[in-house]
Amino acid sequence: MTAIRVLVVEDQPKILKNLLKVLGGFDAIEVVGKALSGEEALEVIDEVKPEVLLLDLGLPGISGIEVTKQVKEKWPKIEILIFTIFEEEEKVMGAIQAGASGYLLKGMNAEKIVDSICEVHSGGSVIQPSLARSLLRHFQVIPTPNDEEIPKLTPREVEILQIIAKGLSNLEAANVLKISRATIRTHLEHIYAKMSVSNRVEAITEGIRQGLIDL
Repeated sequence: MTAIRVLVVEDQPKILKNLLKVLGGFDAIEVVGKALSGEEALEVIDEVKPEVLLLDLGLPGISGIEVTKQVKEKWPKIEILIFTIFEEEEKVMGAIQAGASGYLLKGMNAEKIVDSICEVHSGGSVIQPSLARSLLRHFQVIPTPNDEEIPKLTPREVEILQIIAKGLSNLEAANVLKISRATIRTHLEHIYAKMSVSNRVEAITEGIRQGLIDL
């Protein structure tokens, strides 16, 4: 398997140094660049060609949310994994709305960081359970009765939608249901198509609107 090309963006030199050391110990990851600011990250992307951006939200200058917006506009195929602290909850939600595929709390162990990078690279999302409920509340909308023309989800699709709403990654959901991660991805593609959405946060929002998910 080809190593995943990762660009690490972190303004704290000590944290950056530790991240580079941690990621360097895994064959699945190739750190192709580092940046101490959002501006620097945007300047080197074309040169280093990352597949995943491990992005700190608390950056000087251009914010992590703005970096996310610009990257998704200019390089939509790059997946963005936010690296943050819990106190930045509102910023995390803003980054997800801007196109980030998920987030990690600082202090996670090395295996979790690498697993999460692999998860977003394969088309999944990473939303930790500790913030999942807040995300649901943030995106909660009032159900409407006019859903007759919306394609109905199968019982399995509803089950998967409810599981990802709890904050589980594709791999974690696959383990719970004892099916492959590829099968989870296929189901999610069908869910997105039926709901006319493009990511899991939008799918969860629509699931709440349809009354398929309880807070």
